[in-house]
Amino acid sequence: MTIDRSIEEPCEVTSLTHGFEAERRRRLLRLGSALLERLKTFGLPVECGSGGLTKYNRTTRGLAKTHWLDAACVGKSTPSTISHKGVVPLLITANGHGRRQMCVPDKYGFPEKHKQRRKTFLGYRTGDMVKAITSKGTFEGRIAIRHRPSFRLGKVDIHPKYMQCIHQADGYEYTQKGVRNAPPHV
Repeated sequence: MTIDRSIEEPCEVTSLTHGFEAERRRRLLRLGSALLERLKTFGLPVECGSGGLTKYNRTTRGLAKTHWLDAACVGKSTPSTISHKGVVPLLITANGHGRRQMCVPDKYGFPEKHKQRRKTFLGYRTGDMVKAITSKGTFEGRIAIRHRPSFRLGKVDIHPKYMQCIHQADGYEYTQKGVRNAPPHV
């Protein structure tokens, strides 16, 4: 949410369309004001600007329309040149921790197979990023555990003794443009 702090007349948001109308009239939204004031209590420099100012800053500097470059162009303190060559943003996708489904139903909806109650096996769990060096080759990716000593890594079955954990599953997938499944920066 972008806020223009130059107008002093706040309005209360009663509906989604009312919020858009208030933003069109360049009025403060009370919800945004409360958020801004709470962020200022942390003592960090916080700046707000309108979407028009962000677009102006982005186009005058000749930057592409991406979320991460837009974040660098918000507000009046945007520098005249932004060096972004060689910067690759970390893209984070929420995958979750699986489902609560306790059985696999058949085509009629009746329970067919029951899931194991344990989430881990031999110290690994589904979704962990691992690197496996075997006689078949080197494999890297997310594993799907089974409750026997061979896990699924892509289309290959791998024994845990060949695996090394790179990143434990936390419900998110981390990628960089051009790099698949990059572990997060620590």
